[in-house]
Amino acid sequence: MSGEHAVVLLSGGLDSATVLAIARDEGYVCHALSVAYGQRHAAELQAAARVAAALGAHAHRVVDVGLGQFGGSALTDARIDVPMRGVQPGIPATYVPARNTVMLSLALAWAEVLGAQDIFVGVNAIDYSGYPDCRPEYIAAFEAMANLATKAAVEGARLRLRAPLIALPKADIIRRGAALGVDYALTVSCYQADAGGSACGLCDACRLRRAGFAAAGLPDPTRYITA
Repeated sequence: MSGEHAVVLLSGGLDSATVLAIARDEGYVCHALSVAYGQRHAAELQAAARVAAALGAHAHRVVDVGLGQFGGSALTDARIDVPMRGVQPGIPATYVPARNTVMLSLALAWAEVLGAQDIFVGVNAIDYSGYPDCRPEYIAAFEAMANLATKAAVEGARLRLRAPLIALPKADIIRRGAALGVDYALTVSCYQADAGGSACGLCDACRLRRAGFAAAGLPDPTRYITA
């Protein structure tokens, strides 16, 4: 293998697929990491496997972390409804406590074992649902923590936490991915996708995705249950 190694967090959604394509385009040997955290939209994990294969990830691992045992989110607790009225002010019920911190910590552990100095994550702070762990301040803080917490960094191999989509509108993300050959029909974004990956069309993720394709002027390949 040639090129530097990188760990890419891969949910199976539109943004993470685009980030994997970006990392590959930059010449990285990509190790894709997905997390089964008890999410109700488990179809995204099958999507992640499809995307990893299609984009030539060197490896793809799925780590099982039972955040669902804590609940506290519409994505991990069936008793909490997924919001369907569109993106509203404030932090929505689909926020999963500590999710990105847990996922990035797992990516950090694998990166250190691999000798990789780069972790890619598809967080976005423009067209998003207002999650606090998608903000630039959070990404900078996690990177600083990682460089204090790891043997590799203390010995001089500093970690870079890459969030190339963080300041891009959804339309620009889609255009970038399309230019890099991402097949978005393979991806699943919906917070309550059915077992086959069909999308509800009404949750925040569906609304942002549909609006993004419309703004990008590209056909939306998503199978929506609700027109």
